[in-house]
Amino acid sequence: MKKKDLKSSKGRNALVIIAVAMIAASVFISCGTDDFTENESAESSNSNTYHNGYEYVDLGLPSGLKWATCNVGASAPEEYGDYYAWGETETKTWYYYNTYKWYVSITENGETYKGFTKYVSHFNIIAKGYKNFSDDKTNLEADDDVAHVKWGGNWRMPTRNELIELMNNCTWIWTSLNGKNGYEIRGHNGKSIFLPTAGYRRYGSLSSEGSYGYYWSSSLDSYVSDCAQSVEFSSGWSHKDLRSDYRFLGRSVRPVTE
Repeated sequence: MKKKDLKSSKGRNALVIIAVAMIAASVFISCGTDDFTENESAESSNSNTYHNGYEYVDLGLPSGLKWATCNVGASAPEEYGDYYAWGETETKTWYYYNTYKWYVSITENGETYKGFTKYVSHFNIIAKGYKNFSDDKTNLEADDDVAHVKWGGNWRMPTRNELIELMNNCTWIWTSLNGKNGYEIRGHNGKSIFLPTAGYRRYGSLSSEGSYGYYWSSSLDSYVSDCAQSVEFSSGWSHKDLRSDYRFLGRSVRPVTE
């Protein structure tokens, strides 16, 4: 082989090696993979594991709960992902009562009846069920849990108490990841997840992205049934809050699994 041909061959081999390395690296920064089937797990290079094709981190929480590395609809930890009204499993262009799955407004014989058709507590003191309907369902069923519907397996949305556990048993560090603001949430075992400030959707607009984060729980507010519970945070708050807000709002979802 001529020297010129040998040099050209080495160059091509180097390019192949670089390309393979880039592909391998991309596997470890993505949140999900189609290589794993339901209830299957595998070790990744950073010792995180997978359930049903989606990566999670064991933060060493008292409950043993595992938290996903990405939001529903995202492919990297810093990506905002999709926005869902509480109890809905599809995205949409308009977030308000008139498009909310579990709310109706019907006029009969000149009289208008409004109210919720699912997830209404009889303890409710403000928002009423349709024609005084109540079912005392205060936690999302699997078919209405977007984390379970989209990711399958044992994935689900965290409950109110599980959000409290995350707030009380981890260190929250305001930071940025690949240009996106958010909190690194670090467990006592040194492992962490990142929650970006993805903002929220109301009507047809996205608001507060880059400044505030809003993450749904699966828990209804039993006393105000037009609201559900979520964790809310920003850089300017001295602590994280668990709050109730309108179910029709489009917010982020970070799945959990046992």
